Amino acid sequence: MKGKFICHPVFSGLRPLNVFHKENDKSKVYQHPEELRNQPILFRQKATFDVIGKAMFSITADDYYKLYINGRFVAQGPAPGYPWHYYYNEIDVTGYLHDGENTFAVHTYYQGLINRVWVSGDLRCGMCMSLMMNGRTVFESDESFRCTVHRGYTECGKFGYDTAYAECYDSRAPETYFYLPDFDDSGWSDAAVRRYTDYRFVKQQTALLDIYEINPEVTVHKGRTVYVDFGREAVGYLCASVRGERDSVVYLRFGEELKDDGTVRSEMRCNCNYNEEWVLSGGTDELMQYDYKAFRYAEIALPEKAELLSVTMKVRHYPFRMKATYNGVAGRLSDVIKLCVDTVKYGTQEGFVDCPTREKGSYLGDISIAGRAQATVTGDFSLIKKAITDFCMSSEICSGLMSCSSCSLMQEIADYSLQFAGQVIWVYKSEPDMEFLRATEPFVTGVYRYFLKYADNSGLLSGVNEKWNLVDWPENLRDGYSFPLTKPVGPGKHNVINAFWYGFLRDTDEIYRVLGKEETGMAEKVRDSFFESFFCEKENLFCDCVKNDVDKRHYSVHSNVLPLLFGLTDGKPEAVEKIVKLISAKKLSSMGVYMAYFALAALIKAGRRDVAEQLAADDNCWRLMLKQGATATFEAWGKDQKWNCSLFHPWATAPAVVFADNNIIY
Repeated sequence: MKGKFICHPVFSGLRPLNVFHKENDKSKVYQHPEELRNQPILFRQKATFDVIGKAMFSITADDYYKLYINGRFVAQGPAPGYPWHYYYNEIDVTGYLHDGENTFAVHTYYQGLINRVWVSGDLRCGMCMSLMMNGRTVFESDESFRCTVHRGYTECGKFGYDTAYAECYDSRAPETYFYLPDFDDSGWSDAAVRRYTDYRFVKQQTALLDIYEINPEVTVHKGRTVYVDFGREAVGYLCASVRGERDSVVYLRFGEELKDDGTVRSEMRCNCNYNEEWVLSGGTDELMQYDYKAFRYAEIALPEKAELLSVTMKVRHYPFRMKATYNGVAGRLSDVIKLCVDTVKYGTQEGFVDCPTREKGSYLGDISIAGRAQATVTGDFSLIKKAITDFCMSSEICSGLMSCSSCSLMQEIADYSLQFAGQVIWVYKSEPDMEFLRATEPFVTGVYRYFLKYADNSGLLSGVNEKWNLVDWPENLRDGYSFPLTKPVGPGKHNVINAFWYGFLRDTDEIYRVLGKEETGMAEKVRDSFFESFFCEKENLFCDCVKNDVDKRHYSVHSNVLPLLFGLTDGKPEAVEKIVKLISAKKLSSMGVYMAYFALAALIKAGRRDVAEQLAADDNCWRLMLKQGATATFEAWGKDQKWNCSLFHPWATAPAVVFADNNIIY
């Protein structure tokens, strides 16, 4: 990555803040200047080329950039990354250049909040770029670039858990058309070279997002308010053209659903209040929102004498090409599969965001479902490999891995870390790649060594208190799981974390065998101890936690799904049949959409695809989402099952994985 890392002069001499720590470490003192948050910073420069050859453009920015060449939008990025593994994009821009003078404009953004979106709030801010033509560097970032803050973007609130600022876009700002070649930037300052940089730049191996516009399916005018319905929920930005009086304000509301009176529910269930503003200049103005959101409906409240000339939605998602087939699926399950596939298409961004509304975070647990779904549906394993690499990089903070990667919010979930080896071996089995396996193995070993400190003489884990023990989410869908899941968890052994521990050991040993390494030697011991501690021969079921009084044992569906999936019931046909009956009786609606993936996978591995299909088509699961108007999968089975339920949650796409033809289930 060539070029100097340049920034606004205000940021040039600031030392980075250390935002990384263990989640439960409350000793960190964090102070960030409030005036340096929410900074949309522009860079411009011109360059003259006599003859245009093959032109490859490399660019990165912290937190994010949007690139324009000669007035045309080119691309945006990069994918979020840690400073020690920070991505840059390489783009073929030959078609954007011409002989003579060319104008490069970059709209960067530094958010400054601690959240799951980016590694932000650390005072690292700036941009780096270079242009190679016919293999020779002909242009790169330096102090000669012009630089300023875009005054057209101010805030009018925040979304989610400090996930994003609600934008007030001001078309009166002098910088409105900063990207055009004839824009006058003479009043801007020179860019500064950032004094303190600690990046290790890595070429982003995944593709740039597809970005395109769609028209509303329905547009309704009621007085001064225009209501638009884009026909489905998607991720992106509202685009509109309005002509009106100077200083007048357009009020924008977005939502996933409508209220009873037909207005847009902008105070959404997922804890986002999608109310934004747009100040007009007095001419014909174009709305240019910067940060993305997920929505289906928009409400545009026009001021007096204003006219809406056009409205579209600019959709963004990872490139999607359907490869999977579902020949064994018919009837009621077909609509479920389509819902899941659509969610994969529209929900996948630069990573597997858990929801593109409330959090926008890439969770390790999401790889198990959303990651597998995207790779299965498209046959493209590059994004899931990148996601796994991102979590490998989180080992700099904790060898047991963070639960959310490439962000500044510290969160740890033990259940997710223990799925890591299974994710790695699944990718390898699906697309054998020894280089990938060798690169990730040391981090699998790091997780193994991390959890060993919680293993007692039996080999089972007890009192894993540094990380959250999830089991399932939301809490009301744990089927009465009897172990107290306080945060941090108290002393004692419970089933689900030890079932994941066994699965992790089994998968780690398989990785070691493929690489010719000595196995851990722990799996068989943990298997025996698991049976001794949790299995009831009389019931042929596994209980939730170790108890001396057998009569008080509780047999939740969660405590039996994982033993069935991981082969702990091999050689015990009576237990297999009893667990299948338990899952069939309690149905998927007794658990969350997260655990439903493991349940369906377990049934298919047990040779009971018929039961899996019947349960997946149940009226209280994905079909309940469809009945409630879903165009993307929900965070829970129904809108009212979780107090802050996201209505766009790709971790609920299990059927796209388990029912695909010739795929690997787990």
